[in-house]
Amino acid sequence: MELLMTNIKKSFDLVKVLKHAQIHVKSSEVHALMGENGAGKSTLMKILTGVYTKDEGTIVIDNKEVQIHSIRDSEKAKIAFIHQELNVLNEMSIVDNMFLGREITNKFGLLKKKEMKALATEKLQLLGLYVDADDSIKSISIGKRQLVEIAKALLLDAELIIMDEPTAALTEKEINLLFKVIRQLKEQGKSFIYISHRMEEIFEICDEITVMRDGTFIGQKKKAYTSFDEIVKMMVGYDLYERFPRIDIEPKDVLLKTENLTLEGKFEDVSFDVRAGEILGFSGLMGAGRTDVMHAIFGSCPATSGKIYVRGKEENIKSPKVAKKLGIGFITEDRKNEGIILDFNVSENLILPSLKDFTKSGLINNKMKLEETEHYKNKLNIKMASPTMKIANLSGGNQQKVVIAKWLHTNPSILILDEPTRGVDIGAKKEIYEIINGLKAAGVAIIIVSSELPEVLGICDRIAVMREKRLVKIFNRAEANQENIMDFATRG
Repeated sequence: MELLMTNIKKSFDLVKVLKHAQIHVKSSEVHALMGENGAGKSTLMKILTGVYTKDEGTIVIDNKEVQIHSIRDSEKAKIAFIHQELNVLNEMSIVDNMFLGREITNKFGLLKKKEMKALATEKLQLLGLYVDADDSIKSISIGKRQLVEIAKALLLDAELIIMDEPTAALTEKEINLLFKVIRQLKEQGKSFIYISHRMEEIFEICDEITVMRDGTFIGQKKKAYTSFDEIVKMMVGYDLYERFPRIDIEPKDVLLKTENLTLEGKFEDVSFDVRAGEILGFSGLMGAGRTDVMHAIFGSCPATSGKIYVRGKEENIKSPKVAKKLGIGFITEDRKNEGIILDFNVSENLILPSLKDFTKSGLINNKMKLEETEHYKNKLNIKMASPTMKIANLSGGNQQKVVIAKWLHTNPSILILDEPTRGVDIGAKKEIYEIINGLKAAGVAIIIVSSELPEVLGICDRIAVMREKRLVKIFNRAEANQENIMDFATRG
């Protein structure tokens, strides 16, 4: 399929979200759509898939202008959208998920279960996924669920597949399998629009790159004739000289230490320390136990054996309340379910861990709450209309800054950040790295869990590698590289 969207405009009330957007995807092409959060990428794709209706502009598919006013229209045009947060119902089977809303029935309205399973199995096996389609979808990994979503698109006979941050929750092995499938489908004539903030992925899997900024088309480049730096400059409007700004500081006293920390079934015999003014990275494949270790340290899922020392004193951390009293903060991986409350506004989210600081006689001091929000808005450059704006309406990067702000207010001496830049655009990433550097300079001991190796290598002083629920190696900065880390993460 060849797609051409030109001069697309869209406003909500008086806000112009798309001013002059366009994209040209050729047949049998993987086309990257890039831009910072708020650039208009999602709005453009929602217009293409019938969620929104454009105010102006044209959509041309295979040299014929089309009108898309509904999701059904986009499906008829053979367009499928695989969202970042997968649209699956965990309690249902794989086949029921694939046919949800488009079940095959006989003249009496009864399901043709054998026919549905046969079709589902055929599409799954085309992607190299040999599972029983009657199994519950929650029984397979996130990576395999991504493939189920692609198989669902094939059931629709989709010729253009849109993928939004498809690797955000995948292991390295699952990413490689996904890319293999994309290349196979591309050879069969399928086209892709690929949305991701991970620059390495874009330059590995994509053929062309379209960049948007502030709702406007900035340019289109062939991958072979551009570079990271050029794409970043197009996205943010200026040169981003250092992708991973880093400061060198001599670490001071050990603030946190673990000895043989174990949580049965999750991880075992994990021993490490982190010092004031140091960033310790945790790397490893998904499922290696990294996040579980952090929850044990924070007391949200306490260890069953082993020791935790804070400032040289052994502590029994059985709850987050105890951890917070000891000066430990934890920015969790799942921002939307564990870091923020989407129905609350910005200031309500910001004060959550510190309610007592804003409460007197059981009443919240609203003036103080708004002043504190304004303080962190300026300090962390949080882009928002007002402190009373719903946090759900902020971009991913600004939501993450609010999560950081709420823990900064607790004045932690030890801060754990689990996937701190996941789903965050490249400009906001750099701002978050600068915030982390500021904490490092102030003597905070920092632990960063990240699945992005360039990030770990770029900002951390030492890197702990976990494999199959054990800590197998801690590299110093001089000896750490991508090959060494992956070797220990996969082979130990």
